[in-house]
Amino acid sequence: MELSLHETFFVVLLGMALLIGTATLLGARLAMRTTDAAKLAWIRQLNSRIRASWLIVLLFALGFAVGGGALVVLFALASFLALREFVALTPIRPSDHWALVIAFYVVIPIQYLLVAGESYGLFAVFIPVYVFLLLPVVMALKQDTVDYLQRVAKVQWGLMISVYCVSHAPAIASIELPGYENRGALLLLYFLLVLQMSDLLAVIASAALGRTPLQSNPSKSREGVLAGGIGATAVGTALWWMTPFTWSQSTLMSAAIVAAGFMGGLVLNSVKRSLGVRGWAEDRVMLSRGVLDRLDALTFAAPVFFHLTLYFFVR
Repeated sequence: MELSLHETFFVVLLGMALLIGTATLLGARLAMRTTDAAKLAWIRQLNSRIRASWLIVLLFALGFAVGGGALVVLFALASFLALREFVALTPIRPSDHWALVIAFYVVIPIQYLLVAGESYGLFAVFIPVYVFLLLPVVMALKQDTVDYLQRVAKVQWGLMISVYCVSHAPAIASIELPGYENRGALLLLYFLLVLQMSDLLAVIASAALGRTPLQSNPSKSREGVLAGGIGATAVGTALWWMTPFTWSQSTLMSAAIVAAGFMGGLVLNSVKRSLGVRGWAEDRVMLSRGVLDRLDALTFAAPVFFHLTLYFFVR
């Protein structure tokens, strides 16, 4: 017998809560019993990701309970905080003031209103076409040509990563697929589960397997990332029943999420290191800081998953 939307959502969240609760207890037990500095550093990384999993579950449960509009508001707030972090770490000049005002208080609300209104056509081109043409003009009107190209590029890149890419996540919940009507929230939950499991399993596997650490993120190794990706793909395949995909399609979609998420983490880690910082935040889950650390994989994976779903399953 097919479960209803609410029944499926409750079963999945209950399973996640039990799994994360068990991981939380094990992480706390390991932290109390370990005295080795290197192992403690790894355990802190692991516990940080477990706490991030709790945050995802709580916020998603709240958004589901209140309604789809709440999810849009939550991701809009995340975009605002992520863009603020990005701007705080990039050099700006007083002449950039109005461009940033437009980015924060005009572009973000309009982009998420387009998501809420399911205006896919305009939503897809609003920032990369209209905003990208407008902001250089606004900045040029100040007639400040010092590092003009670099300043424009940084503002545009910040908008692309923090707003445009992130806004695709709540858009996933609004996709209406034949035979899967009004169940978009489950599709978003599936996407977030695979993405989070990829990161969590990569950290665990990197500590267990060791070998070659990534230069952009020494807490993970190449072997660990590969093993974590395979594990997350297997999880996605096992969850095919909560999606509109067959099990084989779910395998391919999960692999696409994992691969895109890895590329997002790779790029964002390279960006923050080029800015001279180790991380956007020091291994903490906070609403006001560390948002980019929590969204790095999502920035690439959300647009890829959204457009793959639209192209292959809606057309």
